[in-house]
Amino acid sequence: QVQLVESGGGLVQPGESLRLSCTASGSRLSIYVMGWYRQAPGKQRELVASITSGGSTNYAVSVKGRFTISRDNAKKTMYLQMNSLKPEDTAVYYCSAKQTTSGTGYWGQGTQVTVSS
Repeated sequence: QVQLVESGGGLVQPGESLRLSCTASGSRLSIYVMGWYRQAPGKQRELVASITSGGSTNYAVSVKGRFTISRDNAKKTMYLQMNSLKPEDTAVYYCSAKQTTSGTGYWGQGTQVTVSS
């Protein structure tokens, strides 16, 4: 079992950057596929990026070239570096961890990212 806590959200202007962090506790991070999801008002939750224990990454088309997902298993932390932020990136961002063997998933509480001038 793992508990996830996101941090790093906030209010920024278009073109600026943010780095989100997700820190896990209760279990080793290496057994999980980690991901960032987001949900904007009136929209369904969508996968932004994911990363396996081995470092393989996947990105939503809308964020390719702007966002970078990474993980530090020793620190039990996952990151989402968000550059060139756009207003359409505004959403609550959620950290997710999925156990690679059992498929059991966990969610953080979410962190608000608002991109506005």
